[in-house]
Amino acid sequence: MAKQPLRLAIVGCGDIAQYVTRFARLNRRIQLAAACDVSADRAEAFARRFKIPQTFTDYAAMLEQAELDAVYLAVPHHLHGEMMATAVAHHTPVFTEKPVTRTLAEGQKIAQLAAAQGIKIGVNYQYRYDSGCHRLARAVQNGDLGAVHSVRINIPWHRKADYFDHAAWHSKIATAGGGTLLTQGSHFLDVVLWALAGDDPVTAVGYTAQRKFKTSSAPAHRGKDTTERIEVEDLAQGIIQMASGALIQISSSMVASSEQATSIEVYGERATAVYSPSPLPHVKFRDAPVKAPKPPHRGIHALQRSLEGFRAWVMDDVPYLTPAPSALPVLAAVEAIYRSAQSEKREEIEDWRLENRENALSNL
Repeated sequence: MAKQPLRLAIVGCGDIAQYVTRFARLNRRIQLAAACDVSADRAEAFARRFKIPQTFTDYAAMLEQAELDAVYLAVPHHLHGEMMATAVAHHTPVFTEKPVTRTLAEGQKIAQLAAAQGIKIGVNYQYRYDSGCHRLARAVQNGDLGAVHSVRINIPWHRKADYFDHAAWHSKIATAGGGTLLTQGSHFLDVVLWALAGDDPVTAVGYTAQRKFKTSSAPAHRGKDTTERIEVEDLAQGIIQMASGALIQISSSMVASSEQATSIEVYGERATAVYSPSPLPHVKFRDAPVKAPKPPHRGIHALQRSLEGFRAWVMDDVPYLTPAPSALPVLAAVEAIYRSAQSEKREEIEDWRLENRENALSNL
């Protein structure tokens, strides 16, 4: 007898949701059960396009009325915490876009709430399922490179003004939490911190800048006055010191002249690993032979594997690579880089561990 498919609701029917929805339609083990958006027109258009049977504008009503196994959240960062708490109250697992929440404190509360209620929350840090990133991380975890001395991460990406025009929440600290480091760079910093699991990040030094999209002098776009519109950084650089003394350097940008390939370089005592997504995701090992495993689950793209990984976790109890607690270290490191950029001092990275946090639920 065939297993029941995961009945999944899409919450937030914007651009990013389209990618997950397309891959969900390719997966016979996933059934698109509902679409939810504050705009009825957008939800209905999305549902028609992807042949989703039900639409809602009220998230809580959807959780009460629709027959669901899980929800996928593609909503602004500041809504993650409250919407996940509501899902947990309805005993509904969540697959959320990164970051898990806008702040570390919110993330800790939600992770502990979910654990207390036994509800699964997965965070779509999809590059853990990328073929090159996964092999790099497993090689480090297996000790194939020896002790890691340093890591260099470069994300030279390009964004146009319509990145903010189409989703104005990206531009505000209150709704986004940060700019390029949190929304783009954290993907690859997450991979590296996962690779170095067991060697904790302890301090950070960072700088942020507005080189193209400036708070006080953003250029007019399509006749719109964008003065004082954008608050977040479009360029960030940081150095993270690990407990072992290893250093991670990260540069995250949305102001490269054109979109260019990300790179991760890991320098160990015995071997070096270099990741690139171009022309296809891969990792090259230098100075020593390394045979690292491929990511679990089949698929042509990391996002497709991540989605199947979440489905298998909810329906078959197969461990997912990024449950909510494992997404907290990168959020703690990013926050420390932001604090350092403000204080112009080295900042300690806050302890993200749930077992060391008291009264985590008191302010929910």
